[in-house]
Amino acid sequence: MNRLAKAAALVVAVAALPYLAFLALYGLLRPEGSPAHKDETVEPTVSIVLPTFNEVDIVETKLDDLIALDYPMEKVELVVVDSSDDETPDLIREYFADREHPELNLIREEERRGLAPALNDAYAAAENEMVVKTDCDSLVAEDALKVAAANLADPDVAAVTGTNAEVLGGSEVEAGYRGVQGHVQTLESHLDSTLIFHGPFSAFENDAIVLVDPNSLADDTELALRIRQNGSRVVFDPEIRYSEASHSDFRKRRLQKDRRGMGLIRLLVQHRDMLGEYGNYGRLVLPFNWWFMVVSPWLLALAVGLATGAAVVATGPFGLAVPAGLGAFVWLGGRDWLGPLQAVYSVFDAQVSLLRASVALLRGDGDGTWEVDQELREVFE
Repeated sequence: MNRLAKAAALVVAVAALPYLAFLALYGLLRPEGSPAHKDETVEPTVSIVLPTFNEVDIVETKLDDLIALDYPMEKVELVVVDSSDDETPDLIREYFADREHPELNLIREEERRGLAPALNDAYAAAENEMVVKTDCDSLVAEDALKVAAANLADPDVAAVTGTNAEVLGGSEVEAGYRGVQGHVQTLESHLDSTLIFHGPFSAFENDAIVLVDPNSLADDTELALRIRQNGSRVVFDPEIRYSEASHSDFRKRRLQKDRRGMGLIRLLVQHRDMLGEYGNYGRLVLPFNWWFMVVSPWLLALAVGLATGAAVVATGPFGLAVPAGLGAFVWLGGRDWLGPLQAVYSVFDAQVSLLRASVALLRGDGDGTWEVDQELREVFE
């Protein structure tokens, strides 16, 4: 074995250690469900926050979804913050014209400022005890409000998020990744709190909400992190279910995933002072996410480079079989053809996005607005 091959093996071993430790801890604790002490009898008043931008083709489907929630609508208000330049706000007004409940509070923005400032305004306008953030291009299970309220009844828990139970469009890549992520977030929640909160459904105690950075690219996760910073737990409950569309194709996934990666990495860097603090959140949860999002992608790229170099040194041009094999792995994974290895590919795909996100942040890219993926909108329709 040449030196490059030994170096590649060492890099892979180092990169794998935290994941093996996680698996061992998961096997030891065997966490299940939410760690919150739920009270299913509570029925707080609810403010549902819905940001919209040119949603004319899908907004009525989303409103139908919200109206169908199994919850007393007289206890619900809908706070829509809209920056559209199409007929979206008109459709929303028409939808609620003859409805007494839920009450509509439509906030119109004169210019598109980005998601974080819009959400800050919506949260400030929300008047009810529990505040739920959801996205227009997602569907929520009928019992989601009840399950969220049961979690927030625990005095130690001030925020809860859920799981993508059905990936619209049938992306096996996203389904595999969300499956792995669900196990991670369940363990994090039982250790202390989870890091990542999901836009299709996240619920917060109104009293716990604080303003997020107007330039944030990970507004839901940042709000949860700040709530944990203020002393309350923020947890993941797989009983809270939603559906969101996603691609499997490698290139198409970059639009959806790279921006999320940028937001999460930037958030970790901005709050690096929390490492080692706030109980197991700072001692275990944040370090694991630092490794997965910041360190591991670069180690993976280094390992691929070293393995390619080692193969070329050992076999000449035939060593290019290493990047060719990786390309075949990506091609098959992007078409959902890897069978039991699909979950492994899903994690690899996430590492690619996180590496690209790191490079983009180093270049100074990224702002608070988001591009509409019309193909995914069509899946939602």
